[in-house]
Amino acid sequence: MKNALPFQLSKDRSFFESLGDWMGDVLYDELPEKGFECRDEQIFMAYQIEKTLKEKNVLFAEAGVGTGKTIAYLLPAISYARYTGKPALIACADETLIEQLVKEAGDIFKLQNYLDINIDVRLAKSRDQYLCLKRLEEAQKDGDNDFFLEEIEDQIPDFVYGHSSLQKIYPYGERSQFPGVSDADWQKVNYHPTQQCTVCDLRNRCGQTIHRQNYRQSTDLIICSHEFLMEHIWTKESRVREGQMPLLPDVSMIVLDEGHLLEYAAQKALTYEVQSETLVRLLERVMVDGVREKTLHLMEVLQETHDRIFGILRKNSTEEESERMKIDKTPELMQVCKQAIRITNDLLEEFVFESELFTIPEYELRMVEEFLEQYAFSLRLFTEKGDGVEWLEIIDGHETLIVMPRLVTDILHEKLFTSQLPIVFSSATLSIAKDFTYIADSLGIEKFQSFSVESPFDYDEVMKIYAHKTTQEDKVKQVDALLENKQQTLVLFKSKAAMEQFRNRAADLNGIVFEGDRELSTIVKDFQNGDFTTLCSYHLWEGLDLPQEALTRVIIYDLPFPLADPLFDAKRSFSNDPFEEVELPFMLLRLQQGIGRLIRTSSDHGEIHLLLNEEEARLESRFTGILPTTIDSV
Repeated sequence: MKNALPFQLSKDRSFFESLGDWMGDVLYDELPEKGFECRDEQIFMAYQIEKTLKEKNVLFAEAGVGTGKTIAYLLPAISYARYTGKPALIACADETLIEQLVKEAGDIFKLQNYLDINIDVRLAKSRDQYLCLKRLEEAQKDGDNDFFLEEIEDQIPDFVYGHSSLQKIYPYGERSQFPGVSDADWQKVNYHPTQQCTVCDLRNRCGQTIHRQNYRQSTDLIICSHEFLMEHIWTKESRVREGQMPLLPDVSMIVLDEGHLLEYAAQKALTYEVQSETLVRLLERVMVDGVREKTLHLMEVLQETHDRIFGILRKNSTEEESERMKIDKTPELMQVCKQAIRITNDLLEEFVFESELFTIPEYELRMVEEFLEQYAFSLRLFTEKGDGVEWLEIIDGHETLIVMPRLVTDILHEKLFTSQLPIVFSSATLSIAKDFTYIADSLGIEKFQSFSVESPFDYDEVMKIYAHKTTQEDKVKQVDALLENKQQTLVLFKSKAAMEQFRNRAADLNGIVFEGDRELSTIVKDFQNGDFTTLCSYHLWEGLDLPQEALTRVIIYDLPFPLADPLFDAKRSFSNDPFEEVELPFMLLRLQQGIGRLIRTSSDHGEIHLLLNEEEARLESRFTGILPTTIDSV
């Protein structure tokens, strides 16, 4: 059922004219009466979005910190959703930012209270953010997992294993529900791509299924991550062909919050993974009594060949700056991969006969068949010459071969940016010196509108930026010295590896919490409450919103240049000037985002500390122009 518009329509005025009048009343009168600042930049942005809705265009809305971007897009988005009868979709850079957007005292919460409107907002999280009951059962069989499983088991509703009425079923099982569970332990029980949800006997009681049914009924807003939106776009046609519902319903418009990060999410959604342990584990599950000898032989040969592939990968992979190891695609490796493809195809043919004998349980057989089809497809991509990017990485403790497309521009252009759907990119950093070419070209966007407005804050008064000239080896000591002055501090690292190096070398870890120790949105909430003084992170360059005394100091450990890894090496190899076209633009956008974590409201204040080694210090003149105030050297 459609919710009523927050304003009256009349015969002599169009929807967009009435929307413009209402937004003017809200932004000029109603919200300022409730204590909000009347910001010209925010009002300008809201009306530019209204124009985009009318013309069904792509809009790059670059607005500085403090503009009030969220309210500027929420007002037209909610109204347009109710006008069209389809929810608006807001896609955030990652799952943590979703929680930030819907937190109590956030902008959605404020609009509901101050405008006295009931906003139907529901979260659509990535599949790995949900508990898998099948994997939970497997973990429960392992006695070593008892401690962390208790927190999960205590919060599983009675209807999951009982016989409660369907009326008592409600959404449960998302990652944020288990704040004390570490990321490493969560990976043992969350959804994994090998799971066969369509034939699972627990499907109707599964938290992911119930969440999917819940958010599809939203009338105003659905909030998801960039990655989940991209997965929806890539899989929509195939899911419909297979008789499944798309991951997301039809929407009226899309807002891409922190939209400068969309490209990587698009690449990741098209990524194929081959894990060292998964194939061996899955085949062992179907090596049951009664399976034909020929099938068993093929499974054993495939396991041996698969082990050979990863043995060669280990020998021919080079560690780089990131966790992604560069692969030398030797003739021997290519030959063994092609052999594995042939064996896999033969095994899939044998499984057709096995399915008629009903020796292997249907759920197990379907799981293995689908995995093997993707396994063969991934290895074909790996062995063929093309524009793919490959690397070896340790994921969930296992060696994993990653195959990712280098360019996604053509697919994005075809499936998203020619759809006549209004799409708004919202971020403080979308351009380089007001030029939007870099992001438009990387995403395959040919026609767009754009604007850029500055932050309303007086940074000279409320922010101090200090540059510490030091050696790379002495950066740890520099942080130790800064942390002696106790205040709420965010330390930003360019990678997980850099953060872990600091953890291993820091003199005193008292009062310091690191990303990954627990569920991230819970860590952020505890940090905001002052439960500890220092948060170390490699993800929170974007979207973290901690006003006033909750955050008064940001330490940027390294300039956030892209890492030396296969993905960025591919980008470099296809550019005429890698530093100017790839590395510097990436660093400048990310540096602006990191600095933007400090000042969030007009009552905020604090310090930015840039730790610059000799090479970074020589580049100071290249980034001073994008900083909100001058640098003081110390």
